[in-house]
Amino acid sequence: MFSEFRRRLVLILPAILAGCSAPQPAPLNPRAKIELDLEALDADGLRGPPDGKVAVDYEFAIPDTPAAREAVSRIDPSVTFMAGSRGRIGAKPEECLCLGSTHQPRHREILLALARLPEIGRIIECHHE
Repeated sequence: MFSEFRRRLVLILPAILAGCSAPQPAPLNPRAKIELDLEALDADGLRGPPDGKVAVDYEFAIPDTPAAREAVSRIDPSVTFMAGSRGRIGAKPEECLCLGSTHQPRHREILLALARLPEIGRIIECHHE
């Protein structure tokens, strides 16, 4: 009887263990990755009172590879790459900090296109501290 139990266990254990693996997170809604108040921006990508409007700078991290930089550059011409800097986003050593600005045409579409890239987890406001 014990050997039959053992035989069955050997047969079903891999299936049981496969079901116990950590669940993969669902893909984030791209808009949820953008931690900026897009509603506060006017058509020019500026916010603030009429006599003191300012652009909003943002930051995110990508893998520090030529392919990732090229993908970002195609979407957002305002981005500067700051390899070796962590920023407030906390870029890891194998990542590149990216800085961009909302003061450009199609800033909302650009931010959404960036957020659709799977390499980008979050886009936050940059305060240049």
